[in-house]
Amino acid sequence: MLDRLTPSGVAVPAFLITWSLVVILPLLVIVLFSFLQVKSYRVVYLPTLGTWESVIDSGRWIVAVRTLRIAITMTLIELLLAFPFALWLAKGCKSKPAKAIIITLLTIPFFLDTSSRIIVWRSILGTNGIVNTVLTSLGIVDEPISWLLYSEFAVHFGMLGSYFPTMVFPIFMIMSLIDDDYLQASSDLGASPGQTLLYVILPMSLPGVVAGVVFTLVPLMAAFVEPQMLGGGFVNLLGNSVNSALQELKYPTAAALSTIVVVLLGVCLAALILITRKRFDMSTMFQAIRR
Repeated sequence: MLDRLTPSGVAVPAFLITWSLVVILPLLVIVLFSFLQVKSYRVVYLPTLGTWESVIDSGRWIVAVRTLRIAITMTLIELLLAFPFALWLAKGCKSKPAKAIIITLLTIPFFLDTSSRIIVWRSILGTNGIVNTVLTSLGIVDEPISWLLYSEFAVHFGMLGSYFPTMVFPIFMIMSLIDDDYLQASSDLGASPGQTLLYVILPMSLPGVVAGVVFTLVPLMAAFVEPQMLGGGFVNLLGNSVNSALQELKYPTAAALSTIVVVLLGVCLAALILITRKRFDMSTMFQAIRR
């Protein structure tokens, strides 16, 4: 009886109930709303598959595939760039002032409006932008490169800086918690730097990697500013389709597209859990190093 009255015993059920109301309930409402229709700018509260049929017939599934491809590609690129950077920042950078400055610089994107950060690239990547001006002046190209802007390359490039901090911070935080004694023990057992990275650092930093992937993949699936400003209407993603449906007051269509995003994210996260399900303990690590 007393255990039920402890703070932890009360807090956990209260948290689960609150979380269900704040997160799960709106998702269920969105899914249910996708089975409605809008007629004469009014929502008809009768279940129908008409909205889903229109989404499929209009070819929106191609947009969903493109969104998933770009989101996964950008997540992998961010991971490949962020992992060594986070490792250096956590274990290689010994200067505390330098580390504090770098961490502060990484937080700057969170305090700036996304549109104001992205629109700057137009003047840099455009036909008459800085990059093309330099390339043509140096004689590297005869005419301006058109695919630098309003293309998938531009969208990928614009997303690179926006989602780099969301990948770096979780990996950096978990790597900072890795005791240097483990690294020293690995070296004492004769492990090379590559073996230490593979059998000690990587398994121990796996929770941070998973968190970084989640925090990066989820917003990428809903991104619409970068495709809108750098894609020039040629790179349409689900976020743009949802925004367009909301502006046209097609709420069931927006709900159906949002449901697609949630389902795709669920599939990706389930796959991620299966991939990272095998956990490494310290004995396994050091046995691998001895071999």
